[in-house]
Amino acid sequence: MSRVYFVGCGPGDPELITVKAKKLLQKADVVVYSGSLIPVQIMKLCKKATTHDAASLVREEIFDILKKNAEKGKLVIRLHDGDPAVYGAIREQTDNLQKDGIECIVVPGVTSFLASSAALGLQLTLPGVTQTMIITRAEKRTKVPKEEQISELAKHKATMIFYLSVHLISDIVKEAIKGGYPQTTPVAVVYRASWPDQKILIGTLEDITKKVWAEKISRTAIVIVGDVIQPKSYEYSKLYDKTFSHGYRKAKPKN
Repeated sequence: MSRVYFVGCGPGDPELITVKAKKLLQKADVVVYSGSLIPVQIMKLCKKATTHDAASLVREEIFDILKKNAEKGKLVIRLHDGDPAVYGAIREQTDNLQKDGIECIVVPGVTSFLASSAALGLQLTLPGVTQTMIITRAEKRTKVPKEEQISELAKHKATMIFYLSVHLISDIVKEAIKGGYPQTTPVAVVYRASWPDQKILIGTLEDITKKVWAEKISRTAIVIVGDVIQPKSYEYSKLYDKTFSHGYRKAKPKN
């Protein structure tokens, strides 16, 4: 059967690519990749492949390259930065390919919000603070449903993670405060997480806009809002509590 692999190559650090993704790239015949978002070191893995930069292509051209080469029995890869499932455009590609009888296989990758949390040394869900992450984007040319407006999501007081939105940081701040976050709520901005020129900004809803503008960061950054960034307090996990029983360990009696 003809097939196309949709492969996530990670957030930037070439060592964060999965073993599966690396092996596929080394064997690939054709690779359509996401322009400058893919590190040069990763593209060097495509030693035998014909490569096509998707930044200069439209949807129909990409589909045509994937379809025609898959039908010739070639190993075809659509290479995405991060993970293909997160703010990518794979569904429109996989649906059309499958209509033509081409199998689509997705290979996950490390996404940039995880690289950002790692750079910050964060635990994004913290007992006694929040057990929820909301991954979203600010509205501009791409609309969001009314119930997913930032001010609505902010009512949960969860950890909020914004993709593709750092250029709208003032809007994020305004809507987050409107939804109930105090102005003192911590905010972290990670520019180009895991790349050599990675940059980290820490502030609050009150001052993060000025910090972002001062650094002239307008793209390729993750914004994280929530008390997990600088918690005043939190609870220890029950999992390793000596008084807590689970399937692998009996609780020890209290002294």
